[in-house]
Amino acid sequence: MGKRILVPLDGSVQSWEAFEFAIDEFPDGEFVVLHVINPADAGYSAQASIPSFSEEWYERAEDEAERLFEKARDRATERGVAVSEDTVVGKPSRVIVEYAEEHDIDQIVMGSHGRSGVTRILLGSVAETVVRGSSVPVTVAR
Repeated sequence: MGKRILVPLDGSVQSWEAFEFAIDEFPDGEFVVLHVINPADAGYSAQASIPSFSEEWYERAEDEAERLFEKARDRATERGVAVSEDTVVGKPSRVIVEYAEEHDIDQIVMGSHGRSGVTRILLGSVAETVVRGSSVPVTVAR
């Protein structure tokens, strides 16, 4: 049996490149695709104070996760591998590290958003935070 590989998907080109890399690099792996719904993405607009807005936003986020999972399943099936999926709500870097620890993950393969300069310093990088906080090896695909 191969390694349990966690691949966080956010829909970015980089996350799909990481998914493809993981399948190529670990052909016998057991793949877990994780989508993190970040509540901070709901924003702080006037709409956010309307009670139904948060429910609608969350439903859209869940629908987006399901679309990502469907695409991942299709790509995995084409390559002859299976994936399991999970969605968790929280801060992405924290969720990814905790998920790996709690679910017997052997390796994390994730995309880099390629931030640089002031943006990277001010906003930080999910990938960088995961690399620093993870107790399992992390591969960042570019």
